[in-house]
Amino acid sequence: MSTTDDAGVAANDPATRARYIEERNKRLRAEGSAQYIKLSDSTFSNLANDPWVDHEHLNSLPSPLPSGSAVKILILGAGYGGLLSAVRLIESGESAEAIRLVDHAGGFGGTWYWNRYPGLMCDIESYVYMPLLEETGFMPKHKYSYGPELRGQAVRIAEKWHLQDKCLFRTKVQSARWNEDEKRWIVKMTENRGAAGKARDVEVKAQFIVSASGSLNEPHMPNLSGLDCFEGELFHTARWDYSITGGTPEDWKLEKLKNKRVGIIGTGATAIQVVPQLAQWAKDLYVFQRTPSSVDVRGQKLTDPHEWKRITAKKGWQKERSENLISYQMNTPDKVNMVDDAWTRMPGYAAAFGSPGIVSLDGMKEHVTRLHEWDAERSQRVRARVDDIVKSKPTAEKLKAWYPVWCKTPTFHDDYLPAFNQPNVQLVDTDGKGIEKVTKNTVVTGGTEYPIDVLIMSTGFVSPFEGSASPSGRAGIDIFGRGSLSMGDKWAEQGATTLHGIATHDFPNLFFLGPSQIGVTVNIRYVLDTLASHIANILSLSQKKIGNESPQDLIIEVTKDAEEAWSHEILTRAPWFVGVVGCTPGFINNEGETDRPTELVEKIKSARGAPWGEGMLSYTEALREWLKEGNLKGLKITAN
Repeated sequence: MSTTDDAGVAANDPATRARYIEERNKRLRAEGSAQYIKLSDSTFSNLANDPWVDHEHLNSLPSPLPSGSAVKILILGAGYGGLLSAVRLIESGESAEAIRLVDHAGGFGGTWYWNRYPGLMCDIESYVYMPLLEETGFMPKHKYSYGPELRGQAVRIAEKWHLQDKCLFRTKVQSARWNEDEKRWIVKMTENRGAAGKARDVEVKAQFIVSASGSLNEPHMPNLSGLDCFEGELFHTARWDYSITGGTPEDWKLEKLKNKRVGIIGTGATAIQVVPQLAQWAKDLYVFQRTPSSVDVRGQKLTDPHEWKRITAKKGWQKERSENLISYQMNTPDKVNMVDDAWTRMPGYAAAFGSPGIVSLDGMKEHVTRLHEWDAERSQRVRARVDDIVKSKPTAEKLKAWYPVWCKTPTFHDDYLPAFNQPNVQLVDTDGKGIEKVTKNTVVTGGTEYPIDVLIMSTGFVSPFEGSASPSGRAGIDIFGRGSLSMGDKWAEQGATTLHGIATHDFPNLFFLGPSQIGVTVNIRYVLDTLASHIANILSLSQKKIGNESPQDLIIEVTKDAEEAWSHEILTRAPWFVGVVGCTPGFINNEGETDRPTELVEKIKSARGAPWGEGMLSYTEALREWLKEGNLKGLKITAN
C-alpha cells in the first residue's frame, strides 16, 4: 500500500515512521509520570475541592449509610459505572434497599458531575453513549450531548431506580478489609460535611463490594517551577471556576475574561472543547501546546424527532447500534453504518482495542506495518484538514499530529482549528518540551515570557496505568483480602490477575469494573454495562446455585487456576497491542513508563494487564459462552 500524506511521503514509509519516532522522542522525559503532581496531594489541593456540592442540603438529610450499619451490596462510585451496576443488580432480582453507593462527589454523574467546563460535550454519539436510553425513554437533544444533559441522565437513572437516597456523597473510602470470621468486608470512610460540619469517620460492613471508581478521576498538573509564586488566578478544567471566568455550566458567557490575558496549558480532548469558548471572550488567549491533538470533523446536529422514532423503533436498538459502532472500531465493519461519523472512519484505532485474529510473536512486525496501513488515509485526511482551515502556515504545521491515531485520544471539533485564525488567539508550541517555568505574572517557554492574568490547567488526569494499575490503586483505596493480602501488592508481584477482569482470588465477594483483562472500546458506557451485567448475572446465578441455603452466607471467589487460565488467554492475545509500544507519551502509556520494562519477567507482568486482544465483541461473546455453560466455571460458590 502506498498512500501519500500531506508531507508528500508514503504514509507508511520509513520517512513518516521516522517522523513519528522523532516527535515521540523529543517528548520523553526521564521522570515520566513524576513530572506531574496530583492536585489532592499538593500545595494546590484547594483546586481539587468540589465547587458544586451543596453541603447544607446534604447535611440536612438522614445518612443513607450510618457508621456501624451493614449492607448487602456496597458500590464504590456513583457515576455511570456505579449506576449501571446498581440497575443491573436490581434487574437481576436485588432490591434497591439492599444496595448503597458511596462517592467522593456531591452528586451523581462521575466525570459528568466533576467536569462542567464551557464547551463540554460527549465525543461519542449520545445515542449509544448515554446509559439506559431505551429504559428511560429519554431523547438526547443533540447527536453529541452537552454536559448538563449527560449529568441529568445520571440523576434520571437514580430517580427511576429509587437510588437517589441510597448514596453517601462527599465520602472518601480509605480502606476495605475482608474479615474472615464474619465473612464481611469492613469498609472505612471519611465523610466531608463542609466547613459548617465536622468531617465524620464512617465504618460499615458489606457482604459484597463492587468497585466502580472510573478510570480518569484524579486531576493532575505539571510540577512547574515557580507555579506556587503565580499571583494571577489559577484553576484546573476538571474544577472549572466560573467565579473567575463568568458564566455557568449552562450558560457559557465568560464575560469576566473580556479584559484578561488567559493562558491554557494542554491541548488534549478537554482543551479542544474549551479553547473555542475562551477565544470568544478573552482579550488575549495563549494556548500552550506540548503535543497537538488530531482533530477530526465533529458534525454536531440536533436530534430529529422523526429520525429518533426510526432509530428507536426496534427493541434492543441501543445495544444493536452500539455494537454496530464497535464493529467499525474493530475494523470488522457491518454493512450498514448506523452511527456514520468520524469514529467509523479510523480503522487503525483497532490497534488500541483489538480485532479478531491472534498475532504471533513472529508476526508482530508485519502486524505493526498493517496497522499503519489501516491508519494511513485517516492520518492524511486529518493533517490535510489543518491546512484547509488554519490560515497561518507556520501555525498549521505546529497543529499537525505526527503519531498514529491509537497513541492519543482522537478528538472531533468544528470550531477548535478555526479559533487559531482569530487575532486574539496565539498558539505557543513548546516543540515537545513543555513549560519552562512560571513567574508571578508570566508563563515562560522557549525563553519567551507570556503575560498571563488567568492560567487554566487543561492537563488531564493520573493515568489508570500508574503504579501497579490494580483496581485498588485506581480507586485510591487500600484493599486487603484473605490473610490481609494487599491487592496492590498482589498486582505488583504478579501483574493483573483476574477472571474476566472483574474479580480475583483471595478477595471474595469483591468485584470491579476492569480496566485490565477486559474488552475495551471507545464507548466506555457499553464496556461498563457489559461488566455490570456480567457481575449481576454471577451474583444472581450464585444465589440460585446455593438453593435454600441462607443468601446472607453466600461467598463467591475466583479460584487460583481460573485466574491464571484467564491471564493466559490475555497473554496469548496481548501481541495485538504491540503497536502501542513506542507511542508518544501520554496517559495511555503513563508518560512512556509502560514501555520501559526490559527484563522478560517485567514485560510479561505488564502484558498481563492488556485488554482482550480480539476486540470488545469477541470479549462479550466469551462471557456469553461462559454463562451458557451454566456451572460458573472458575468460581467457588459456598454458603457457610
